[in-house]
Amino acid sequence: MMLDAPPARCHGASIPDIVAIGAEHESVASWRKRCNIDTGKQIRLVKLSHMRYQHPDLHEITVFLQDFGMEVVKKTAHQVWFKGYGTDPYVYYAAQGEKKFLGGVFEVESYEDLEKAAQLPTAGEIQALSEAPGGGYMVTLTDPEGFPVNLIYGQHPAETGECPTRMIVNTESEKPRIRKFQRFNPGPAAVHKLGHFGLCVQDFEGLLGFYTTNFNIVPSDFLYVEKDGQKKNVALFAHIDRGADNVDHHSFFLSTNDTSHVHHCSFEVHDFDTQHLGHQWLAGKGYMSVWGVGRHILGSQLFDYWWDTTGNMVEHYADGDLVNEETPIGYGPAGHESLAVWGPEVPAWFLK
Repeated sequence: MMLDAPPARCHGASIPDIVAIGAEHESVASWRKRCNIDTGKQIRLVKLSHMRYQHPDLHEITVFLQDFGMEVVKKTAHQVWFKGYGTDPYVYYAAQGEKKFLGGVFEVESYEDLEKAAQLPTAGEIQALSEAPGGGYMVTLTDPEGFPVNLIYGQHPAETGECPTRMIVNTESEKPRIRKFQRFNPGPAAVHKLGHFGLCVQDFEGLLGFYTTNFNIVPSDFLYVEKDGQKKNVALFAHIDRGADNVDHHSFFLSTNDTSHVHHCSFEVHDFDTQHLGHQWLAGKGYMSVWGVGRHILGSQLFDYWWDTTGNMVEHYADGDLVNEETPIGYGPAGHESLAVWGPEVPAWFLK
């Protein structure tokens, strides 16, 4: 009697970026030339700094964000600043008012970059952040679909908080954890830093051009749909180009949609166990899970999405990919199957 061949066993591996990306790719230099990107004219971003939102109930969102793993660093009657355990003075700013997205904030290289940004058609004046932890200066402009774009310079970094202990892990062949037992404390998953945020947009090509022309934002991956034999890009995962320096796979993303709105923002946590303990804590408090825990494909992050108390989507992530100028730009088909290698079934409306 012939037996069917057993199914291939699951496995994971850390493989080179060009192998993981696959055959559909191009170099950053090729993309820049094809799109006529002039890096000399760009406003130079350093990193993503913090998110800004308006909430009708500051007490309610404060309780949620503390359960999400942030700490209040300063509070007034109408504003709250929240930090993680990294060097950012704060990673989230909440203002009192009707529900409103106030934009992500990028740190720039110099005050001259703020002055350059202030010359753009939709920019306001450079403002001193005298009330905010860390101080600094900020200018706000709007992109072609009306989303705020905030640029900051001159903040004083915060002291690094306590970093969680790195776990020792035994495998079948290597067992370094001898007479040390794994034990855990329940509680929120402590936030380290802001990792990325993304927008759902109606004019994908227009927004793509705006962000990649005016700023040193470079594609990591495009997702496309095929129609009549043609491939049309409908989503972008992009990183901040810092040359040979290694940076997060994406700090920013765009996704084609019927309406224009923020999709989510995402904050880094320590590791796999932290992610699950944080999920358990939020679930026990009665908050509403969106999707997770799972493992993304593009970016490789462990993910966990939640609704905050105002109805905004926020994410914990851990173990994200790093890229630099040598990492090729990938192209792949769009769809739910491109989102995760494992995890709960993605909600049908997630990309909406």
